Formats: sequence, structure tokens, C-alpha cells
Amino acid sequence: MTFTGFLAQALLYFNIFVLIYFLALNSIYLILFVISLFEVLRFVRRTFFSDYRQIMQSDMTWPISVLIPAHDEEKTIVETVRSMLMVNYGEFEIVVINDGSNDKTLARLVEAYELRRTDQPYRRVIPTQQVRAVYRSLAHPNLVVVDKEKGGKSDALNAGINLARYPLFCSIDADSVIEDNALLRVVKPFMEKPHETVAAGGIVRIVNGCEVKEGRVTRIALPDRAIPIFQVVEYLRAFLTGRVGWSNLQSLLIISGAFGIYKKQEVVEIGGYTHDTDTEDLELVVRLHEHMRRKKQPYRVVFVPDPVCWTESPESLRVLARQRNRWHRGLLQTIWIHKRMFLNPRYGTVGMFAFPYFAIFELLGPFIETFGYIAVIFSYLLGILDVQYFLLFLAVSVLYGVFLSIAAVLLEEISFRRYPGWTDLAKLVAYSVLENLGYRQLLSAIKVKAFWDAIRRRRAWGKMQRKGFQPARVES
Repeated sequence: MTFTGFLAQALLYFNIFVLIYFLALNSIYLILFVISLFEVLRFVRRTFFSDYRQIMQSDMTWPISVLIPAHDEEKTIVETVRSMLMVNYGEFEIVVINDGSNDKTLARLVEAYELRRTDQPYRRVIPTQQVRAVYRSLAHPNLVVVDKEKGGKSDALNAGINLARYPLFCSIDADSVIEDNALLRVVKPFMEKPHETVAAGGIVRIVNGCEVKEGRVTRIALPDRAIPIFQVVEYLRAFLTGRVGWSNLQSLLIISGAFGIYKKQEVVEIGGYTHDTDTEDLELVVRLHEHMRRKKQPYRVVFVPDPVCWTESPESLRVLARQRNRWHRGLLQTIWIHKRMFLNPRYGTVGMFAFPYFAIFELLGPFIETFGYIAVIFSYLLGILDVQYFLLFLAVSVLYGVFLSIAAVLLEEISFRRYPGWTDLAKLVAYSVLENLGYRQLLSAIKVKAFWDAIRRRRAWGKMQRKGFQPARVES
């Protein structure tokens, strides 16, 4: 056999493998979507009849410590804290952790909330970088600000856990605002099954394009730029299809660091957030699964589809590439640290289904997708690509993906309808198509680069340039 013949044969087998791979990946997404469809509709019916005022006024409702790690967040931190001060919830405290900021994050907080330095004692149950000072607000008794040496987000959250007074803590990103009833909704799983629920997360939506006034999103709208709109579609698919589905299968591996509630005792037992990965939220949830399985206690990690947290997303390709590079490095690090869970029946559905899915499809998928497209091009150049295969490849890799993205958008429309105008819906559907014609392939290439960076042990976080929330327009 000649070299050209060998190459053609190898490409043919690889093309068949890629085709089967895409078919399996998108079929898993389809199964998750069907599960999510029924679960979201059931949630909407239950929520319609829920009396959140009863939960808020009940003495049995668990108090919450809200932790907000902040590093160089001067543009958004005051609005984020203001949104938290106005949430509908009975008993809660806000702990902002200034993680060695180089900008005016601390000064903005001191000025906005009349902070005064205190000598408050606290238990250092998890080791952290040195705490320089603890401040309390004269205007808001439930607001505490911790000023510490820079140690990264995980270190800041651990410092917040040390200061937290309550049995539940909620992590919120400093570039995010949450809706009035968000805490009431996300704490509900803890009220329903207090001995089993160890963590719960809510949906994160893109705030770019929306107007924010005094810590509240006053007008919901899509962003003007393409990059954030692509992320709106991505987030809808990831949260309303992926996380609802995995939560229903008792196999949810990630709660977004932007908005999640945890039982403090369990997190302290496993030593808090780790410094060994670049995505501390993913690793913490995986470790909680491992810990609870080892203890042989019934437990659950829950995703609630409508307590909304609005967060700022990257608007440029360069910043987006940094963010996704870090996320993919964190995925690789977490899967490697917990590799013993892979196809291990001791960890139930998490070990047998969720963990293999994340390793084979989420981690390795970008490689197979990127090299799959390259193989198609080489096959065409060698003249071994027939029209029938090309159309089948297009249907399985692109059209199937388009269908799933549009399905996620329509699920949002029939269940929550946060974007009120028909033009918004039409724009989201259009971007669901466009997302699969370049944007998705670009993200795959970024993730391949992230894999290489992880092997070289590059841990750069990358600076996330903040634009700040868009203020509400003044009516004339």
C-alpha cells in the first residue's frame, strides 16, 4: 500500500469515528434536553403556586452568609453589594472579601457603606493568606468587609467561610447582581430536604445590554455585540438543558461560582476550596460528591432553573479566549485529580455517567471536533470525500447542534420568557444558527490551546476587563 493509500484509509476510519462521536454527543444532549423540558415545565407549575413569603417569614428558614470575593472590582462592587442588601430574605449577612486589589475596590466600599475597622474575632478553620483587617458597616449591620493579602478566588472564599456565621453560605461573583427572590428560590431545596441537600445553584444570565439601577436589573435586553449574544445562547443551552438534566439524574458536577449555595459544615470537612485548579467551583462540587459517597450518606446537589444571577460576560474575543482557556484548564485539572471516579461504580451515576461524559465529551471533544474539520479538508484534497458523507457530516455536526441550540432558546421562551420582544427571540434563533458556523469551532480551537497550556503547567488567570453595569436611562 502506498503512503497516499495508507493516509486515505486512515482518514476514512477517522472520519467514521468523528461521525459516530458527533452523533453520540448530540444524542446525549438531546436526551438531556427531553429530561430538562419536563423538569423545567414541572418547576414552572410548582413555582407559580409557591408562597415565597412564607419561606421568608418562617423561623425555620436557614440563615445565609453571602460571600463576595473581589479582586480589582471597583467598577461593579458597589452595585453588587447594593443588589444583595435589597434581596428578599429573612436573616443573612454579606461578607465581601477584598483579595489584595490593586484598584479602589476597598475605598469604594468604605465610602459607599460607611465602613469602620473592627477587632472582630473569628475561627480560622481553613488556612488562608493573611487577613489585614475586618470592617463593619455603620449603615448596614449585616455587611462585613475582609481585607486580605492576595491569594486568588479560592483563598478569598476560604477566608469568607472562616468569617461566615451561618450554616449555609452563598458564593456570588463581584461582577454580578441577583434578583429579589433569588435566595428564597435557591434555598428551597435545603428547606425541603435539609439532611440531604449539600449544594444548590441557580441560573446565570448575561447582564450585558441590560440596564441596572441601584443594584437591580430594570430593563432586560440583549447585548448589541455578537460575542455576548453568542454567550447568551451558550448559557441558555448549558443551564436549561445541561444542568437541569444532570441535576435530575442526581449527577450534577458543577454549580457556577457566580451563584451557588453550600452547606458550610460539609465544605469545611473537605478543607474548603482548593488552590490546585483554575476552576474552584467545579472541583468543589466533584469533591463534595466524592466525600458524600465515601461517607455513604444520602445526599443531593441540586440545580434550580430560575433564581437568576445576572453577570457581566466578555465582549472581546481576546478576553473570552482567556476565560475559556482557564475554564478548560480547570476541567482538565479536576478530572485528573479525581480520575479514580472514572467509570467507578462506587460513585454511582456520577462515576458511571457524568464523570465519563465530562472526560470524553467536554474535555476531549474540542480535539476531536478540531481535527475532525481538518480531516474533512484533507479528505477533500485527496479526493476521498464523497458528497453523501459530507452531507451526513454536516447534518450530524452542524445541523444537529443548531437544532439543540434553538430548542434551548424556545424552552426559555415557553417557560420563563425573560427577553420580552419578538425581535429578541428572532435574534436569539438567528444566533443559534450562526453559533455553529464559526463561533463554536473557534472555542474548540481555544480549548485545544488550553490543553497544551495545562500540560505546560501555565496557571495564568488572565485579566478580565470590566466595563461595569449599564446604568438605567433617564426618562425625559
